[in-house]
This record gives sequence, C-alpha cells and structure tokens, in this order.
Amino acid sequence: MSAQRVSRRPPLLIVLAALLFLECALLVAAIVYLVIGLLVARPDSYASAVAILVLTALAAIWLGTMAAHTLLGRSWIRGAAVVWQVLQIAIAIGSFQGLFARPDVGWLLIAPAVLVLVLLFTPSVTAVTKRPEG
Repeated sequence: MSAQRVSRRPPLLIVLAALLFLECALLVAAIVYLVIGLLVARPDSYASAVAILVLTALAAIWLGTMAAHTLLGRSWIRGAAVVWQVLQIAIAIGSFQGLFARPDVGWLLIAPAVLVLVLLFTPSVTAVTKRPEG
C-alpha cells in the first residue's frame, strides 16, 4: 500500500475504525466481567465458563486487528466486518426474545452494527479499501 493511500483517509473510514475499536473495547469490558464472574461466582460449568471467556477473548483480538487494519485501508476488512456485524445483529435479535429478553441490549447491539454496515458500503470507504488492481 502506498503512503499516499494511507495519508488520505476519508473521515468515514476513521468513523468506521472508531466504531470497530469501540466494539473491541466493549468486548474487552465483557472479558473483564467474565473473569470477575469466574473468580467470584461459582459457575454451573467451569468448562463452559472458560470456553465463553476464550471465545470472547478471541473475538476481541480479531475485532481489534480488524479495526487497526481498517485504518490501513486493507481490502479484507470489509468481508470480516460484514460477518462480525451480521453475527452481532443475530445476537441482538436474540436479545429481544425469550425469558430473559433485554431489548435495551438488543438496540445497543443493532445500532452500531447497522451503522458499520452502512459505512462499509459508502463510496469513500470502498474506494480506500478496494483491492489494488494488477
């Protein structure tokens, strides 16, 4: 990637990266919450609690990597970000239903996911993150 391409970041690309970093920060907060819960409370299954903790940590690492590479204008981040946002929307939809429904959490998950999806397909962001020809 040329230095010129990196130096001219469109504002929407910076907003997109900021949203991805924010989602990563919230996942890190979830990791802290899960670790505290694992140390303080007695889970029904330690194996499941540790598995959820590990998966959350992997997701945070992946999302942080994706956010950092967004600022570099990498082309692969578009597909990765779409997958993450679709998964986030699926979790949000689940938050609206069931015995332990939390519509507030659902809206907090859906709003940034939709915003990220819209930003991913804006012309200025796609121009910077498209794969170089040749």
